[in-house]
Amino acid sequence: MTKKEMFNEIRKAVITNDEMVAFIDHEIELLDKKSNSSKKPTKTQVENNGFKASIVAYLTTVDAPKCIKEMQAELSEIAELTNQRVTHMLTDLVKAGTLTKEYVKKVPYYSIAS
Repeated sequence: MTKKEMFNEIRKAVITNDEMVAFIDHEIELLDKKSNSSKKPTKTQVENNGFKASIVAYLTTVDAPKCIKEMQAELSEIAELTNQRVTHMLTDLVKAGTLTKEYVKKVPYYSIAS
């Protein structure tokens, strides 16, 4: 249960006490403001968006699905990145529906979604 959900439950329990309801409403407002202010992407996330665009552009030019090692060997932009970072970017693209992922002998291969 999140803090906001907890405050909402407490608010229901003390609905007759105006002072407590006002306090809880203020706390919920502060939580909302805090969660909205932290939505700015980090430097790494901004960099990853550029890498994602390069990966998508590369995969549109190839005929067969590629694994991460093949992509890193053929795409100079991501050659120096760790496999974990590239995997994270590819997973984001799969979740967004841009790429598809298939396994061949337990190795994931990625291609453009059709």
